[in-house]
Amino acid sequence: MTTLAPDEKTTLVMVYTQNALVRGEVNTKVNVRVSIWLRTDGAPRYLHLNNAQMLFFGGGPAKSYNYSEIYVPVASVLAFHIAPPAKEPLDYEPGEKNRAVQLLSVGVGTFIFKANMRYSAQSGFGSSLEMIHTWSSLYDAEINNPNLPQMPAIQVPMLLVNPAQVTFGI
Repeated sequence: MTTLAPDEKTTLVMVYTQNALVRGEVNTKVNVRVSIWLRTDGAPRYLHLNNAQMLFFGGGPAKSYNYSEIYVPVASVLAFHIAPPAKEPLDYEPGEKNRAVQLLSVGVGTFIFKANMRYSAQSGFGSSLEMIHTWSSLYDAEINNPNLPQMPAIQVPMLLVNPAQVTFGI
């Protein structure tokens, strides 16, 4: 476990992979907006999470594991967000012109995210999706797992998804 420097902070996040949900604390510089961190040039190759809990989905019932530290390759991350109730400002201006919003059902591993995506009103949803090569933001998300009906829905104002590794349903 690392000690925080005076210019660092700890943020509780949730990380989704094809077969796991990991919840833990990341350490970043104070000026880093964690909600968009993976879209920046300063994004790490591995997410180093402290005090982590992992819910693993394999052949059979989900299994829970605890780790003092865990390293998740960013290349395997399907989605990422700050754990509620914490939040940061959204990454867009509400009055921005020529933007449309589409309500989606997004398949993220074993999870279903019902969320809004903003896109160019000029080119349409499909064309806008084709142009995304990195992380994409979703808004006002409700996150469920059909395999865990006892798990309450998670509500988050904003999250990032890797559009190359998830499915989008309209």
